[in-house]
Amino acid sequence: MGMKEITYKDAVREAMAEEMRRDEDIIFLGEDIGVYGGAFGVSVGMVEEFGEERVRDTPISEAAIAGCAVGAAATGLRPIMEIMFSDFITIAMDAIVNQAAKMRYMFGGKAQVPMVVRTPSGSGTGAAAQHSQSLEAWMCHVPGLKVVAPSTPADAKGLLKAAIRDNNPVIFFENKLLYKTKGLVPEEDYVIELGKADIKREGSDVTVITYGRMLERCQAAAETLEKENIDVEIIDLRTLYPMDKDTIIKSVCKTGRVLIVHEAAKTGGLGGEISATIAESEAFDYLDAPIKRLAGKDVPIPYNPELEKAVVPRIDEIEDAIRSLIVR
Repeated sequence: MGMKEITYKDAVREAMAEEMRRDEDIIFLGEDIGVYGGAFGVSVGMVEEFGEERVRDTPISEAAIAGCAVGAAATGLRPIMEIMFSDFITIAMDAIVNQAAKMRYMFGGKAQVPMVVRTPSGSGTGAAAQHSQSLEAWMCHVPGLKVVAPSTPADAKGLLKAAIRDNNPVIFFENKLLYKTKGLVPEEDYVIELGKADIKREGSDVTVITYGRMLERCQAAAETLEKENIDVEIIDLRTLYPMDKDTIIKSVCKTGRVLIVHEAAKTGGLGGEISATIAESEAFDYLDAPIKRLAGKDVPIPYNPELEKAVVPRIDEIEDAIRSLIVR
């Protein structure tokens, strides 16, 4: 399979465009996604190719966008909806949580809601408290939703294609700071199965479990620690729900030490669920140290750039957390 280097942003656009060429029932709707090309430029050129019937600029109402997407999905279309900032998913919660997530179950499988909610998340752009949150744990708490948070361009494209083809509602978090990052992506058509984690780095001393933009920081920390003869294994969850528990448990049984790293606030974050999963499994008996979490601080994201940097895990903090787990 041939490879090409593209940005995360272009990988997302390619996934949408290729799927829309494949299936005429796929539509794309959101605020400023047409002529403007999206708040982060993800959909540049799409309205020119697919027209305003399939790439639809909507009113500034996330509730309306989500309600339209749920109705369209339930009646035969396969909508992709974009929420400009993931913070605004709060305005669309009724349609997503009470309708999209429940409809297939409540109608005994006779109704399906094949829709994707694409939304940029995370801090680091100076957008302050109302435009910088990481709310993925909220979505993971809702039965009926699948939740995805890719870390690389290749994963973003393959997972988005899988999400679009899925017959269930999928919440697809795209970290804003990843849009301009580059990576190798297969030139041919490919799909990455939802619910499968990826071991981005194999190691024997400690398992680091992460996702989103924290993957790059964990990889950087692992490279530094390799010089200290600390061998770090890194699991990129990719799909947050359903979570690949088997990969996690197998890795923990091998290394005996665990660090969970995510940008979202620590309290109620996904790290707690991962910790419980390990504690309730056979991996618990293999632990040589307590499970450790390193996450965002429990504060609104500050506007001040130095404070904004301070509220999410830094590379040096990841290194120190890993060192604290190693008993020499």
